[in-house]
Order: sequence, then structure tokens, then C-alpha cells
Amino acid sequence: MTAAGQPAIEVSVVAPAHNEADNVDELVRQIEAAMTPSGLTFEAVIVDDGSTDRTRELLTRAMSGRPWLRCIAMTRTPPGKGNGQSAAFHAGFRACRGGLIAVLDADLQNDPAEIPAMVARLRAAGADMVQGDRSHARQDHAIRKIGSWVGRVFRKWLLGDTIRDTGCSLRVMKREVALAIPLEFRGMHRFIPITAIHLGYKVVEMQVKHRPRVAGETKYGMGIVQRALPGLRDLFAVRWMKARRRPTTGVEIDRPA
Repeated sequence: MTAAGQPAIEVSVVAPAHNEADNVDELVRQIEAAMTPSGLTFEAVIVDDGSTDRTRELLTRAMSGRPWLRCIAMTRTPPGKGNGQSAAFHAGFRACRGGLIAVLDADLQNDPAEIPAMVARLRAAGADMVQGDRSHARQDHAIRKIGSWVGRVFRKWLLGDTIRDTGCSLRVMKREVALAIPLEFRGMHRFIPITAIHLGYKVVEMQVKHRPRVAGETKYGMGIVQRALPGLRDLFAVRWMKARRRPTTGVEIDRPA
């Protein structure tokens, strides 16, 4: 129980949203339908990342009668743009009150109904994070498949990353893991699983669905060419962080009797 006598929140569901007015009402409905019967105490934290459409208006309206729904508005965003997924996750994670944090995209391509099973998987495996894997279900064209394969080869070579679908946003992790990832740096959301592994946390994978976007347009995605060079630069940055990272834990020594 919390200090106020309310049940402790077990799971915080976080989704960044930039101009997702066509999807946020359905997103809220699906989260509610997935989490309410699960038996898990929960909240949903939707991060409005500089939207210029009705995203925030619709979220504010949806909060009426839903005490579990919260909206975090990013500040200091560039005119007409957001600060990006990494920054939105950073803000959302720090606003969460749950012991576990579930992450999904706001475009409805991730299914919130899979979150309770991912929580169960995390607990059964004694893991710190469950990473979703859509690779078995994706219907990508040949160029995208080649790009994904090349990306996996470089991640494994440079970082020791064996996670099959690191780009899948659907994941569940302990709050301490979410707060440890340096998401104030642009692009770090693509390295959440391997960074958690580098920090000593246990990460397991779980197959999840992949649904097509039915409304709106991709806001955070980029083409293969636009992602290649920045992605390679980010790989070297994460490799540098791994090499330079040092343990920061300590224990207090008992005072002599």
C-alpha cells in the first residue's frame, strides 16, 4: 500500500505520442481493456511529444473518469516537432509510479493485450526485462529485411547484442532498469535492451504480434538510408559507453560498537 492508503501501482504503461490524434482514443480503450481484467494495479502515462494536432486535447478529455490515465506534455520542443522517442521515454519513465514499466508505441502496432503475459514471463524467468520480438510476424520487403540483417550483424559485432528485435518498442522492465538507461541522448531508445544487459540486468525475449498501422503516418520512423549512418555512429557511441562504464554501487559500513 502507498502512504495514502491506496494500492501500490504494479505496472505503468508508457507510450510516446507525436501527432497521434487518430489513434489515442483507441489506444486508451485498448490499454483499459487489456489491463482492467488482468488483476494488475496499473496506470497509463501517455507522453505528448510536441504534438500540433488534437492529441493533447483528446487525451485530456479521455482522462475524465479514468484516474489511472495521465498525460505528460514535453516542454521545450522544436516548433512543430517533438524531442524524439528517447526524450519522450526519459520523461515518461520518470513520471511513472509503478514498480514495472511497460512500453509500447502509440500507433496501435503494439497490442496492449500482451502486457499481462509479458509481466508473467518476467516474474517466471526472474528477469529484469522482457523484450518483445516481432520478427516472426513481420511482413517486410526485401530491402528492409536486408537492412535489419545488416543492423543485427553490426550490433552483435560491436556490442555483443544478440537481441533479435531490438527495435520493438513493446517491452516490460523493472523501473530501476528504465531509469538507468541514458535516454537523454538522442537515439538511445534503439539500444534499451543491450544497454540493460551491459548494466548487468537479465533480459529475456518473448514473441509478440505485429499489427499494421491503420491510421495516421509514421512520426518517429526514418528510411533505411537516413538511419544507416546515424545508426552506425550511435553503435560506436554505445560501445564507447560500455568500455568507459564503471560500477557505481556501494554499501555503508556499520559503525563500530
